[in-house]
Amino acid sequence: MPSTIQRREDLAGMKVTVMGLGLHGGGLASAKFLADAGADVTVTDLRDEKTLAPSIAAMEGRKVRYVLGMHEMSDFSGADMVIKNPAVKADSPYLGVSKCVETDISIFLRFSRSPLVAVTGSKGKSSTASAIHHGFIASGVHALLGGNITISPLGFLDETAADRPVVLELSSWQLADMRGKGILKPRIAILTAIMPDHMNYYGSMETYVADKRLIYADQDANDFTLCDLDQDWGRSFAAETRGTVAGYCDADHGSAGAWFNPDDPPGLARGYCRLPGAEAWSPGEEIVPAELAVQGPHMRRNLLAASLALRLMGVDASAVRAAAASFPGVEHRLEFFAESDGIRWYNDSAATIPQATAAALESFTTPVVLVTGGTDKNIDFSPVREAYRKARRLILLSGSGTDKLMMLLRENGIAFEGPYGDLDTAVDRAAAAAEKGDSVVLSPGCASFGMFLHEFDRGLRWKEAVRRKLSPA
Repeated sequence: MPSTIQRREDLAGMKVTVMGLGLHGGGLASAKFLADAGADVTVTDLRDEKTLAPSIAAMEGRKVRYVLGMHEMSDFSGADMVIKNPAVKADSPYLGVSKCVETDISIFLRFSRSPLVAVTGSKGKSSTASAIHHGFIASGVHALLGGNITISPLGFLDETAADRPVVLELSSWQLADMRGKGILKPRIAILTAIMPDHMNYYGSMETYVADKRLIYADQDANDFTLCDLDQDWGRSFAAETRGTVAGYCDADHGSAGAWFNPDDPPGLARGYCRLPGAEAWSPGEEIVPAELAVQGPHMRRNLLAASLALRLMGVDASAVRAAAASFPGVEHRLEFFAESDGIRWYNDSAATIPQATAAALESFTTPVVLVTGGTDKNIDFSPVREAYRKARRLILLSGSGTDKLMMLLRENGIAFEGPYGDLDTAVDRAAAAAEKGDSVVLSPGCASFGMFLHEFDRGLRWKEAVRRKLSPA
């Protein structure tokens, strides 16, 4: 953003092109914000008016020019500023002719008055960010939540204040857009589990993780970097950051951070933390109780990181512990939503890599009927091939990723049904296969494109299909 822009009023009269109105909120929030600020706004998107109808309807009453189904180079070369969608690659020729490129996140960071807690990772970032926000609210702190969780922070920019922390979930793409801007300086930066993801976009883990590293690039010793010390990637973050490291891991590592009690059963392991300044190996504070409202070892680990962040932000340990116990989880992430005839139905549509599906299967003590598969992201299924054997029945959805998975399942002698090209058929087959006491879980381990708009659309349509089955008209 040009250095002359210090206030919202400076946007008035600027010629701005929003590249990608989208359906997730970022482009829409940017267009609203800029139009309300008096900018001359052009919205351009390769999708058509029918696909974008919900977002266009939400813009009603605002003066905006639309260019849909195409991009015009002049809308970029002639604009004072371009707002890009995070999925647009930096080497796009349209961005190459643009004078100034920003995003909804970068505009927010330039104007926000709140302390920032930022969360990234391959899996667990939405749950961790949501748990932190839940902990703030439960303890009486007016906090705000946005970012990759489909809530653009521009929508609550006017609410930011020094006593109102903002929790932002940031994807690798959103982080890449911050490179070199010097505006992302979170008080707390959290990196959750790093796993292969978006390899169809990045091509290598090193390139992918390089964007993740940007979350702490502008931190200093007054800030905290929270990373998983049980992972090689996490240890590399700890070695590199200029922030103060507070790692989280399975066992007490003697310094500031969080860990699980080794004497507790794995499914009931309590979490403890030691704050910076405390004597090495001193007893920790309990911040994650044994009994939680969510299930799975991965969710317990997410809560350990979230609870550590809350303590570092000054929330009392007893309040942190109570918030961890009451955290209800997040939609589309191992979400329990229906039960009938002793069969429980779950929506884990946000599991877009096979490791997330493996984690879902590890979370159940009941037999699982697994509905899985979808579009390929150039990810290798073989590291978790044995996980699929844990499902009592395996039902596949159609897709290019499923084609890869089927080859692996056949090689390993793992039986499956399908693939099926629609959710209603998959639900019918899952209902027929399930027995009293079973859990039926949609955990795709693949991207959603082809059959669905995105993973959230997939999860909503899964729940609708299940409810039609359980409560026919």
